[in-house]
Amino acid sequence: MAVEWSKIARRIRVPMGFVFAGVYIWLARPTFVSMEWSLLLVLPGLWLRGYAAGYVKKNAELTMTGPYAYTRNPLYLGSMMIAFGFAAASKSIVIVLLLAVLFAVIYIPVIRSEEAFLRSTFAAFNAYAAIVPRLLPRLRSAPIADDSSDSERGSFSFSLYRKHREYNALMGATAIYAVLALRTIFKH
Repeated sequence: MAVEWSKIARRIRVPMGFVFAGVYIWLARPTFVSMEWSLLLVLPGLWLRGYAAGYVKKNAELTMTGPYAYTRNPLYLGSMMIAFGFAAASKSIVIVLLLAVLFAVIYIPVIRSEEAFLRSTFAAFNAYAAIVPRLLPRLRSAPIADDSSDSERGSFSFSLYRKHREYNALMGATAIYAVLALRTIFKH
């Protein structure tokens, strides 16, 4: 059952995000002050997602450097920071609770499924997982032994950032802030 749900969760996470965005816009009651405070989570979340996207070579290698030396899931951590930043901007406890449920129901199974894939694909995953936490980051980077001869491994790649189209997160956040600002200006 858990394996089946993780497959479903992987497929519905993006469409559910759009559904949640619609509910969010409907329930949100932002103020300019709440939007300013939300930047404390949204901006670092966007930065973390962008930074992580410049390191990861999905399904090609086990990325253990950059933000991946602090947390095994910097992309999801960044997404959660962004989402809860926007939840704070909304000034709606209902949104915060719905978001927490959505992340628990969708992302916990997805993360476990991805880790099962990584464990079966990369021999170094178990050792990596033993020293790098799943989500909440370490305070210092993990001492990762890198025997790779790949010269790009371990450094940020703007071409990977572009390949993963992480700039879409920034454009999406900008659009959400624009809608929130309009809702604040034209309160009904």
